[in-house]
Amino acid sequence: MTNPANRRDVADLTPAAARARFRDGQLTTTSGWCAGWTQANVIALPRDLAFDFLLFAQRNPKPCPVLDVFEPGEVGGELLDGDIRTDVPAYRVYERGRLVAEPTDVRDRWREDLVTFLLGCSFTFEHPLQEAGIPVRHIDAGRNVPMYTTNRPCRPTQRLSGPLVVSMRAIPADRVADAVRITSRYPGVHGAPVQVGDPAGLGVEDLARPDFGDPPVIQEGDLPVFWACGVTPQAMVMATRPELAICHAPGHMLITDRRDLEYVVP
Repeated sequence: MTNPANRRDVADLTPAAARARFRDGQLTTTSGWCAGWTQANVIALPRDLAFDFLLFAQRNPKPCPVLDVFEPGEVGGELLDGDIRTDVPAYRVYERGRLVAEPTDVRDRWREDLVTFLLGCSFTFEHPLQEAGIPVRHIDAGRNVPMYTTNRPCRPTQRLSGPLVVSMRAIPADRVADAVRITSRYPGVHGAPVQVGDPAGLGVEDLARPDFGDPPVIQEGDLPVFWACGVTPQAMVMATRPELAICHAPGHMLITDRRDLEYVVP
């Protein structure tokens, strides 16, 4: 975790400096890091599934907004002047849909047929929320964002299917409209919420028990606001059980070399 007292320090880091810390072994969630720089979800799949996943993402653009796709075996690209195998704080390795490891370096598990997808992450729009005076309570508490598996199925492909996963931020009721307006300008990093209030409408029975991340911080007068989440591909992996998938650990994102402003729409 990031100590709340050090939030400003990590917010001011460049992506390259942050990734150097991760390569040196710093294990932390990345919410609040590198203000002004885009964060990304990561999933690497065998080449024979690459088209299927690209189709899955095209059919489910809210949880799977594609920012970049690497060629098979490539470990860097236009958004990453580094190494995808070492530059994420923590990874998850799935074999046949089963989580088998959570390493901080996946060089020993890498294969030349792996195709890496970078997907937009809602951590990117948390800085604009804060700049507008809207509290982001998990950052203030030094926690990971809570994430929930919903009862909403994604639109499947012939080979890939699974449920929508959402992240939740508790927003003061009088600022919800502002949060919707701000985040809707970032469609490349999940955009506007998929639901405001009524967790049961998503099949979420207990907000205090997220499926990923940490329990939420909710204050009096807050409303739960739910955004599509880039952990959705990991729910798909668990449901459809491909031979191998390497992903970021939830909340432990790739910090890219792309500016947030490149994803803002008028």
